[in-house]
Amino acid sequence: MFSQYLLVFFVAMLPLIELRGAVPIAVSLGLDTTVAFMLILVANMIPVPLIYLFSRKVLEWGLNWRWRWFRRFCNFCLVKGEKAGEKLLKKGKAGVYVALMLFVGIPLPGTGAWTGTLAASILKLDFRKTVMAVLAGVLMAGVIMAVGSFGVKGLF
Repeated sequence: MFSQYLLVFFVAMLPLIELRGAVPIAVSLGLDTTVAFMLILVANMIPVPLIYLFSRKVLEWGLNWRWRWFRRFCNFCLVKGEKAGEKLLKKGKAGVYVALMLFVGIPLPGTGAWTGTLAASILKLDFRKTVMAVLAGVLMAGVIMAVGSFGVKGLF
């Protein structure tokens, strides 16, 4: 039983799969709903601070790489991200974090905590507000996936 919870925990931490894959796995294994859901939420949030704090540093480090194509890619990401971040913050400060929450919360492939946090890091959004928006999005995606996996009756 412990190994099944461990499996669900690590699946929830994987990029692109995240909570969207962990919830159906937990349901199919017949794990305790509350324990599995809380475990999945925690596991999905563990990489968020690391991604935020280090992804931009990796791109800045890539500016000094010896391969020209990699330097160009890193430069493109940083320059485009900074311009987009400035533009977004000028339009609406609070709206950016609501958009981030919705982006993370809609359980589609390519959206999730990893992608949302990476974008927020490149855009130089505020760390605390980013983590809170991502957490709200993860909760939203968790509820959507639980309803989809259990059905509305199965939740109660």
